[in-house]
Amino acid sequence: MAGRAGNGEKRRGIQSVEIGLRVLSAVAAQGGPATLSSIAHKAELSASQAHRYLSSLMASGMVKQDSRSSLYDLDAGAIRIGLSALSRLDVFAASDEVFQKLALETGWTCQVTVWGDAGPTVVRWFSGHPPVVTSLAIGSALPVLQSATGHIFFAFADEMLTAPRVAEEAALGGWTPERMAELKTRTRQQLYSTVQGDLIPGLRVAAAPVFDLQGRLVLVGSLIANAAFPAAQDRSARDALLASCRHLTESLGGRWPETAPADEKAVRAKRRVAAKAK
Repeated sequence: MAGRAGNGEKRRGIQSVEIGLRVLSAVAAQGGPATLSSIAHKAELSASQAHRYLSSLMASGMVKQDSRSSLYDLDAGAIRIGLSALSRLDVFAASDEVFQKLALETGWTCQVTVWGDAGPTVVRWFSGHPPVVTSLAIGSALPVLQSATGHIFFAFADEMLTAPRVAEEAALGGWTPERMAELKTRTRQQLYSTVQGDLIPGLRVAAAPVFDLQGRLVLVGSLIANAAFPAAQDRSARDALLASCRHLTESLGGRWPETAPADEKAVRAKRRVAAKAK
């Protein structure tokens, strides 16, 4: 009997920790000081339940409450833990895991690109099945205005960084300011870009951004397919890419832009692709 009671107490204790962390996550997700009702709704608890957990989190230095507004926010304890976790995070190790898995699930070749001295530069390459045969490889530099990957940098990267290369490409390619503005607006609204044979004939590419804690673009994930992949699969692959980039963004402590497409559809699409790959 004692053993069974002990197990029951252990289960209740673990559940309490899980709920407490859920409340703490709900506070963090608010983006600023928040009301009790807002936190309770996010944590899927009643106001009285949320209040009890918030009281414990305040006692442990994880949450604080403004005495005038009664709003709750993260306290120094939670911030220290978050900063400690970020300091131990290897961005490329995290991206390797996410995009290698994406290549396996979709069958498309996946590349990871960062901004280098020569512009968008490929730093990771995960072959799909069947693999795509192309001159692109790790170290290859891509154009900004003619590639899906470049479009993401053009739309989301610091303009001081991209402006010289954009101006050079625009002059050579006859890009008007209006055409470039339309490209930037469309890419920001969609949170992705696609091209078909624009850079390399026969290849279809989808690209999406990954952001850090400060909302800065840190890298771009891209999926590449050739004629071996039916065009009917393009949308599912693109949605899987978006879901992966959002997951990586949130893993890095970043916040996925609110203008993102329907995320539930992206998640469902990724699951469908994963199920087919098994």
